[in-house]
Amino acid sequence: MSLFTPPVAKKKVPTEKVDATYKRLRLQVFLGIFVGYAGYYLLRNNFSLAMPALIKAGFSKAELGFALSAVSLAYGISKFVMGIVSDQSNARLFLPLGLTMAALVNLAMGFIPALTGSVTIMFIVLFVLGWFQGMGWPPSGRVLVHWYSINERGGKTAIWNVAHNVGGGFMAPLATAGIAILASTQLFGISSYHGAFILPAIIGLVVAVFAYLTIRDTPESVGLPPIEEYRQDYPNEDHHLFEKEMTTKEILFKYVLNNKWIWVIAVANIFVYLVRYGVENWAPTYLTEVKHINLGASSWAYFWYEMAGIPGTLFAGWMSDKIFKGRRGPAGFFFMLVVTVFVFIYMNATNMGVINFSLIMIGFWIYGPVMLIGLQALDLVPKKAAGTAAGLTGLFGYFFGSFSANAMIGAAVDAFGWNFGFQLILGASVLATILFGITWNLRGQTVLHDAK
Repeated sequence: MSLFTPPVAKKKVPTEKVDATYKRLRLQVFLGIFVGYAGYYLLRNNFSLAMPALIKAGFSKAELGFALSAVSLAYGISKFVMGIVSDQSNARLFLPLGLTMAALVNLAMGFIPALTGSVTIMFIVLFVLGWFQGMGWPPSGRVLVHWYSINERGGKTAIWNVAHNVGGGFMAPLATAGIAILASTQLFGISSYHGAFILPAIIGLVVAVFAYLTIRDTPESVGLPPIEEYRQDYPNEDHHLFEKEMTTKEILFKYVLNNKWIWVIAVANIFVYLVRYGVENWAPTYLTEVKHINLGASSWAYFWYEMAGIPGTLFAGWMSDKIFKGRRGPAGFFFMLVVTVFVFIYMNATNMGVINFSLIMIGFWIYGPVMLIGLQALDLVPKKAAGTAAGLTGLFGYFFGSFSANAMIGAAVDAFGWNFGFQLILGASVLATILFGITWNLRGQTVLHDAK
């Protein structure tokens, strides 16, 4: 682990060059974490594009839902565990390494047919994939809190968060293109659906190199002053900064596990993620099986679901900053209320125009709450504990929420039909709305133990 020790600059940047250096590197590192994190999403849900072919091969939806749940199960645990590690690690190395390993797992699934030959093997491989996926968010959060101060962080986090949608949206067309290439050329003598893993993985490796070349860990690591000093934007009245690297015990027991609001938003994240992945991961199968749309058309519906999240996320960041003056709860409440309405419409619609519009609207409104919970986690703790706080909320969202979306909904649909599966999603949306309402008056950091 000494390889990941956060670097410390041997000399300071001259005062007259601080402003120009800061401006250049802030844009550079932001591009690094944006493109790098989008790369993770090129490699996360490729399995969902292979599921229609695997169902035709004889696997049930319950079996495939169980296998797919391994990604969420591992990701939730990894996001917390690796979040703790990332708080004491060099983000420049940490993020690209996880992306590289995720790409290699996808390449293995593409080139080794046996890895999609049984439910047990698929579960194990997807669990490994989910673990490496957990190495993306925490170092990104570390970079955000060190390079952007409090009064600008909401907007910057909202912009960065659309990397989810860029990566997730382009995954479907790329995976479909990979399937088409293998179908037309019969390369390597493997089934065409394996192309869903291969082409995105190759691009993911290129992205990992770009991330390494552009990301820098902290301003201090390159000889710059702390961001609060540079922008004269301090998190407290006495201008106390938490710049000293903390121990795992300090981070966990002093700033994260004893914060009741972290627990509230962590539980809310369960239901937000159940809605997000309940719709997202099952959309290709639902649209092809129930609405009889071909895979190519359903992949583009998936694409627009993701793309709609971009303006939605930016709108959520703007709303929480400008209308609610830094309070994330009211914005989350409003967004989840609208999500609930469109989930109801989506599950009951018969007209394809209405179905596609509802899917796009769910994408528009659901990613705001996803971003707001992560942003609240960053706001509620010192920046040296950012990865751990975000990791805890992620643990709940993925371990319970996304796991349920994959395993529970797949089993529920097999047993009781699609209508019952959507009733579960609808109930989760209502509960998420209520929990955001509980945090209505929460703004910025609450009471922290004195760390001086």
